[in-house]
Amino acid sequence: MIKKIFFIASLVIALNTKLFGQGYQLAVLKYNGGGDYYANPTALPNLISFCNDNLGTSINEKVPYVEVGSADLFQFPFIHMTGHGNVVFSQIEAENLRSYLIGGGFLHIDDNYGMDEFIRIELKKVFPDNQLIELPFNHKIFHQKYDFNGLPKIHEHDGKRPQAFGIIIDGRLVCLYTYETDLSDGWENPEVHNDSEKKRAQALKMGANILMFAFMQ
Repeated sequence: MIKKIFFIASLVIALNTKLFGQGYQLAVLKYNGGGDYYANPTALPNLISFCNDNLGTSINEKVPYVEVGSADLFQFPFIHMTGHGNVVFSQIEAENLRSYLIGGGFLHIDDNYGMDEFIRIELKKVFPDNQLIELPFNHKIFHQKYDFNGLPKIHEHDGKRPQAFGIIIDGRLVCLYTYETDLSDGWENPEVHNDSEKKRAQALKMGANILMFAFMQ
C-alpha cells in the first residue's frame, strides 16, 4: 500500500512538472480477454521519437507492456492501449486502473477497429458513475502545438466520422478514447500500412498533442 501511494505521488509530480516528459517512460497496457493488446508494436516508440524531435522532450524510447492489475502501472505517467477485439478487466484490475487514473495517470485508448463494443463495457467497471463524453473541436487537446479541427481520419473502416471521447474526473481528463480514426496505425513504421506521408504526419502531430496535453493539463 505504501508503495502504491509513493507511485501515485510520483505520478502527480510528473504530470504537473514543466519539464514535460524529461526522462520518463511510457507503456502499453496488457489486458485479458483475447484482444491483441500487442498490435502496432512500432507505434508508441515512433510517437515518442517524433515528440523528442519536435517538442523537445526526452522520453525514453523503450516501451514496455504493463498488466492492468500490476503495481508497475504506477511507474508510468502515460499508458497507451489498443487492439482489435475483446477486452476483459477483472474487478481487481478495474480498481487498480481506477486508482492509477485518479492518482494522476493518463490512459489513451485507440480503437484499432473492433474494440469499441468491449472497451465501453469494461470502462464502466473502472468508472461506473462516469460517462464517456465526446470532446468538442474547441477542446484544448486539439490545440496544443498543432491545431486540429477534431481528430484526423487515418483509416476509413466503417466510414464513420472520427470521434474523441473522454472520462473527466474532478475537472481532469484521465482517459481519452479515440474512435474511428486509427491514430496508432498512423504512428507505425511507414511500410506497415503504406499510409501516405500526409496521413502519418497528421497522426503523429495529433499524438504529440495528446501527450503534450496529458502532461500539461
